Amino acid sequence: MIFEPFKPFLASAYQIKFATEEWEKRGAAALRRQVFCTEQKIFEENDRDEIDDYATPIVAISLFGIAAFEVVGTVRIHPDRQSGRDIWWGSRLAVARPYRKLGAVGAGLIRLAVSSAHGYGCREFFGNVQSQNAELFHHMHWRTVSENETFGRPHHLMTPDLAYYSPFSTPEAGFLSLPKLAA
Repeated sequence: MIFEPFKPFLASAYQIKFATEEWEKRGAAALRRQVFCTEQKIFEENDRDEIDDYATPIVAISLFGIAAFEVVGTVRIHPDRQSGRDIWWGSRLAVARPYRKLGAVGAGLIRLAVSSAHGYGCREFFGNVQSQNAELFHHMHWRTVSENETFGRPHHLMTPDLAYYSPFSTPEAGFLSLPKLAA
């Protein structure tokens, strides 16, 4: 008898929402440390900066049945402090390694980030996206404004077409995101 290697069980649905509970905020911070400090080694001990003092964290929570299980993705959004509340930024998008190819987590986080900022009056939204992730954003109706180097890595300064992101008025509750099934 031949056994296949153990494959981790991945949730079948994800709740994409503003991080409102302390465990969600701790999970988002831990995931950012894992991705940006441990895996990518962009920061040494912590990726926290002054933007975290006023940014809104968004999380993707894996669901088993109806129970929330763990934070498997995060991003933060914030208004541009110099330009006012009509220009917003998204940053620190991080997805746990086993969930990166599903499509439900990263795309759901991006969708809620832009749609909720749009609901708050955003007229322009920007993000510095690592170059290896730019194609995902292009598929989601973002365009590259310029290419740059941020934290020693190639990035694209990108902006979405807000017409594809209807204003979302209940980001604290969020929405359910399902993985795409293989064809």
